[in-house]
Amino acid sequence: MNNNYELYKVFYWAAKTGSLTQAAKALYLTQPSVSHSIKQLEESFGIQLFYRNSKGVTLTHEGTVLYSYIEQSQNLISLAEEKMTSLKNLDSGELRIGGSDSLFKHYLLPYLEEYHRQHPGIRLHLNHGTTPEVISFLKEGRIDMGVVRMPIVDPQLEVRESIQLKDCFVAGARYAELKGAVLSLDMLLKYPVILFSRNSRARMAITELFHNYGLTIKPEIEVGSVDLLIELARKGLGISYVTREFVTKELEEGSLFEIQLDVQLPPTHVGIMTMRSVPLSSSATKFIELMK
Repeated sequence: MNNNYELYKVFYWAAKTGSLTQAAKALYLTQPSVSHSIKQLEESFGIQLFYRNSKGVTLTHEGTVLYSYIEQSQNLISLAEEKMTSLKNLDSGELRIGGSDSLFKHYLLPYLEEYHRQHPGIRLHLNHGTTPEVISFLKEGRIDMGVVRMPIVDPQLEVRESIQLKDCFVAGARYAELKGAVLSLDMLLKYPVILFSRNSRARMAITELFHNYGLTIKPEIEVGSVDLLIELARKGLGISYVTREFVTKELEEGSLFEIQLDVQLPPTHVGIMTMRSVPLSSSATKFIELMK
C-alpha cells in the first residue's frame, strides 16, 4: 500500500478541524474534493476513518490510531520546512572552513568577525592544517571550503583566487648591519635561515626559487607556525621567511626589518578551494560573497 501524501494531508486537516468544510478551506480545495480524498483513503485501508454527523466529522477508533501517526509526520514536515527557511535565511546552520593557523589569524579573522556579526546563528568550525591536509579535509567532507596558498591543480577541486600576498625575509636587531644592504641569494645563505615546515606551500615556493638559481636553501631552524617565525627572528636566532602582510606591525614598530634582495620574490596567491561536484551550502556561498 502506497497512498498519496495528499490524501494523508486531507485526512489530517479533516481530523484536526473536525469539519470537511474547514479542511477544504485550509487546503484551498473544494469540499467534494476533500470528501473524495477521504473516501479514497478509507477504501485503500478497507476501514472507516470518520463518523459523519450534522456537526462535521469525528474519528473512529481506527481513525484515531492513524491520526496519532499522521500528526507526528505533519509536525516533522512543518519543522523541516521551518528549518529549510532558517537555513536559507542564515538564521541557523554551520560553516566549516579549513586553512593554516596563519591564514586564519592574519587574513581570515576580519571576515570571520564580520560574518559572525551578520549571521550570529551560524556555527563556525575552523579546521587547522597544511595545504595537503586541508585538501584531504575537503575531499573527506569534513569542511565546506579551504583557504590555501596557490597553485592548486586538482580536477576534483574548484579554486577561486582571492588575494595576493607578498613574502619576504625579515630579521631583528641582531642583524642590524644588514639594514639598507642589498643581498644576493647566495649571500643570504651565509646567515642562519628560519623556514616554515617543509610540507607547507611557502616552504615549497622558496625552495623552488633557490633551486632555479642553482642554490639549495637549508634552514637552521624549522617551525610549524608563523608566530614562531616572527618571534625567533625578533629574538635574533636567524632570518625568517614570512608573509609581509603578517608582520606589518613588527615592521612598523621596528622590531623587525625587511632584508633587501637583488632578486624579486614572486607573490603568493591565496585561493578559496571547494569541491567541484558538491553544491555549496547557503552559509558557505554567503561567506565567499563576503570575501569578494
